[in-house]
Amino acid sequence: MQKRILVVTQHFWPEAFRVNDLVEGFVQDGLAVDVLCGLPNYPAGEWFAGYRYSGPRKESYKGAAVYRAGEVRRKGNGGLRIFLNYVSWPFFALFNLWRLPGGYSAVLCYNTSPVLMSFPALVYAKLHRVPFTNYVLDLWPENLYSVLPVKNRFLRRAARAVSDWHYRRADKLIAMSPSLKERLVQRAKKPEAAVAVIPQHCEDFYAVPLPDPALAARYASRFNLVFTGNFSPAQSLPTVIRAAVTARAAGAERLQLVLVGDGMSRGELEALVRELGAEGTVSFAGSVPPADIPRYTSFAAGLVASLSASPDLGLTVPAKLASYMAAAKPLLASMDGEGAAAVAAMELPARARTQTSPAQDAAALAENMLALYRMSEAGRAELGRRAFAWYQAHYRRRAVLDALENFIL
Repeated sequence: MQKRILVVTQHFWPEAFRVNDLVEGFVQDGLAVDVLCGLPNYPAGEWFAGYRYSGPRKESYKGAAVYRAGEVRRKGNGGLRIFLNYVSWPFFALFNLWRLPGGYSAVLCYNTSPVLMSFPALVYAKLHRVPFTNYVLDLWPENLYSVLPVKNRFLRRAARAVSDWHYRRADKLIAMSPSLKERLVQRAKKPEAAVAVIPQHCEDFYAVPLPDPALAARYASRFNLVFTGNFSPAQSLPTVIRAAVTARAAGAERLQLVLVGDGMSRGELEALVRELGAEGTVSFAGSVPPADIPRYTSFAAGLVASLSASPDLGLTVPAKLASYMAAAKPLLASMDGEGAAAVAAMELPARARTQTSPAQDAAALAENMLALYRMSEAGRAELGRRAFAWYQAHYRRRAVLDALENFIL
């Protein structure tokens, strides 16, 4: 008999999240999959083309049935709008549980922010006595504080209590790193066996070069360092911009930072570039579909990832590291914790600490940018080969799908 999985996640296709590829993989493996999700408006806060609050509410994606519940869009990405977005989708999703056909062998929540996203999954699983697994990608309430600066002690205690309540009521939890597993075991009071470490995978298309001569010509004759992804406070992109300006002033005359993506910090970043007079150093390429990212990584001399200085952000490995490694290009990581350790582990001993630097340390990142700029092409190619080998060993889609299916079913 065919097994059926319910995947619950606020963010789903056409928004660019790896859960899209997981759902496709589940279907390819012969599972019947239903998805309960929101209406696409992330990260810019505007409805995607063809969508509005009224729907569509039922679609199909790669063989999976998609059920959409309403939400307050993030328009403007201000604190109030983000808060309303966080609380509205779980609320509206509860009133859409009746639409689901049922018969599930497992319920899986792909739990990015907020933790409240898991509440409708939890309710459905308990009502129907179905095993519930929460895939914890953003630890709450800590991740909340990287977006909204909550200072009130009462609110912080309440947020911690609500988060722990959700984690404890899942039957199983999935963590992206050993450090996050340790934290979840403590917070959720779970036995070790109930919490698995399964990293985010990398979609296979990131490993296939996609040269675009016309696009590459726009950035020709420059030493292009590329960042791809969401522009949010957690990414600490001002650090990257300041580092690029410093490195260029120190001798990397051809260096150009190409920022591919969008998000709540876009306006702040553009203002910083103007303030620094860095229009010739920093280029905003805009948001592109995930499948087009290899068009940008193909012409990159190096790929940059960064996080804010936070012990809690250091518990996770940013998903973009896996896609960067698959592109077989040198990485520059400005972050602490598990992400930095993943990059440091693949560094050449002779070049130790030239690819990683502490979070929010623009001077140290600038030094690494300058070192990469001055490195021979053969040296950069070797860094790319090591990155690709690390991707093959740790982040292949097939291995992650097998681990997920074995754990949740």
